[in-house]
Amino acid sequence: MAQLLIVYHSRTGGARQMAEEAAEAGREQADVILKTADQAGPEDLLLADGYIFCAPENLAAISGLMKEFFDRSYYPVLGRVEGRPYAQMICAGSDGENAARQTARIATGWRLKEVQPPLIICTHAQTPEAILAEKTIPEDQLEACRALGLAMAAGLEMGVF
Repeated sequence: MAQLLIVYHSRTGGARQMAEEAAEAGREQADVILKTADQAGPEDLLLADGYIFCAPENLAAISGLMKEFFDRSYYPVLGRVEGRPYAQMICAGSDGENAARQTARIATGWRLKEVQPPLIICTHAQTPEAILAEKTIPEDQLEACRALGLAMAAGLEMGVF
């Protein structure tokens, strides 16, 4: 059975909800491993057939813990994961584009294959209170996360990537 690794970081719950929904849907088609960025590492990347990276955008960049996961994992897997498929999900307060670009640059260095454009969910949190508050992602947006998880898992299982 194909293995999909979903690595995420979440400070206020939005990215966690997104990752959990993608994982739950993906389990219908493949073996899905869901790990937080502080628990995931190079060995997880090497065992998986494909990846979903999910993080919040903090200060126009991926969150620090997600970046730290990439920092710890980058060189140990360099040249060993080429061609594997990946997708990404970003939970953003405004546009999420820079965080998506940052993750895409890392994936390009690993020579991963992007299977779809980044899924960016915008919470429109713009005040300090809203930014720091626990997030609840609306059902219609969680459906997009489920669709991504299911499609990634099915594609891995069928070998279409």
